[in-house]
Amino acid sequence: MTAVAAVAATRPRRARRPFRPRVVVPRVVMGVLLAGYALVSLYPFLWMVSAAFKTREEMIAGTGLIPDNPTFATLADTWSQINFVDYFLNSVRVTAVTTVLVVIIYSLAAYGFAVLRFPGRDLLYKLFLALLFVPSVVTLLPIVLLERNLGILGTHLGLILPFVNGTAPLAVLLLTNAFSTVPQELRDAARVDGAGDLRIFRTVYLPIARPALITIALLTAIPTWNEYLLSRVSLNDPSRYTLPIGLQALQSETVVQYNVLMAGALIVVIPIVLLFLSAQRYFVNGLVGAVKG
Repeated sequence: MTAVAAVAATRPRRARRPFRPRVVVPRVVMGVLLAGYALVSLYPFLWMVSAAFKTREEMIAGTGLIPDNPTFATLADTWSQINFVDYFLNSVRVTAVTTVLVVIIYSLAAYGFAVLRFPGRDLLYKLFLALLFVPSVVTLLPIVLLERNLGILGTHLGLILPFVNGTAPLAVLLLTNAFSTVPQELRDAARVDGAGDLRIFRTVYLPIARPALITIALLTAIPTWNEYLLSRVSLNDPSRYTLPIGLQALQSETVVQYNVLMAGALIVVIPIVLLFLSAQRYFVNGLVGAVKG
């Protein structure tokens, strides 16, 4: 008997776990149901991607999900027509400015709610949270009337300000909970070193709450990028259209060219999907930390 065989013979054998159908079968059924739900949910997206790489003739022929002759010509043609590049840049501008303002303004507000002590703090915080239960469509008409009186109706500023204001309740809630988890000892140590509130906020709280900040940035950028209703109501100048409005214009000009429509939809979706995938880890950590806080 070799040394390896001798060692193997002396090792205790692991006892096999008994088969428990009451545990295994429900898990298998749940896995099948979740897989089916995922497939049903993903199918429209997969069909959109497939149609974006098909020719008009192939769409009319009604071929399968996988294109017979994939082509980038539809995407290129969609990108070059009806000022789609300008729509893309308008969406980038509105989304970027809105996201930056939300992160700056409401991180400062959350620091005040979580750390500072001032009269009416708890009442003001509850009022912010109460805004979570106000449907955005209810405020549409007052926003339009207010912007008309201010002279910003039909401008990008008229989109940015309502977007920033509409994100306030969720941003304040998540960031306040995240800042509340920062140990008081760190703030006291910074105070001993002579740091003021602004420096403590910048050097202590912001680095620790980075996942929550990225989460708020994503929760702001995604709906702002996809927003349609306020843009449709307020924007009249085609040179200021964002991508969702431009996609509707594409639909009105090419009624039966579904491959062109799906190519435009894919152009709208790709940037936000890449943004989410690149920050997914921070997004999950930010939500978990905010809930725990």
